Amino acid sequence: MEELLEILKSLHPEVDYETEDKLVDNKILDSFDMITIIAEVHNRFDVVIPADELGPENFNSAQALYALITRLEDE
Repeated sequence: MEELLEILKSLHPEVDYETEDKLVDNKILDSFDMITIIAEVHNRFDVVIPADELGPENFNSAQALYALITRLEDE
């Protein structure tokens, strides 16, 4: 989780990723941020996030994104 938080904080250091649960819905993360996150997750975790997993439900919070990464690692 710490590594994921580093990725997110590099994009928007002012956001409290521990509590924010509407990163996409509140337009904190935009499409460019999501592309960066996808690339960084691939580089650091060796996980490919498929297109059908790119919905807000997986990107609205750091916890949801970490759960996605963990699930994909196990597949």
